[in-house]
Amino acid sequence: MRKDALLNQLGYTITQSAQAQVQKVIDNTHGFDHVEKHLIALHDTLKSHLSCVALSSSKDYFKIKNEAVGSEMRSEVNELIERWSKKYKIEIEKVPNKDTYYVKGYK
Repeated sequence: MRKDALLNQLGYTITQSAQAQVQKVIDNTHGFDHVEKHLIALHDTLKSHLSCVALSSSKDYFKIKNEAVGSEMRSEVNELIERWSKKYKIEIEKVPNKDTYYVKGYK
């Protein structure tokens, strides 16, 4: 998938800086070709839970943001993310004290 299409799928405006950032993230994501299609599917699934896949502003990773409302729904979304990670063998790293995960790459 082209960088522009990926940015579009994730809801970003296509700018030179966004293209440069997404390229850094792609280069930093081990096995990106495997991860990409599953990442977009997860993003689409998370939308209904007010959550999303985004570009991290502090590290060169995609991040999964769980912004579901209510503790029960947040727990369900966290479980969904963990199942997704195991099913597609994608390594994620939980951000301490947040319902956010960095996507490290294909295991």
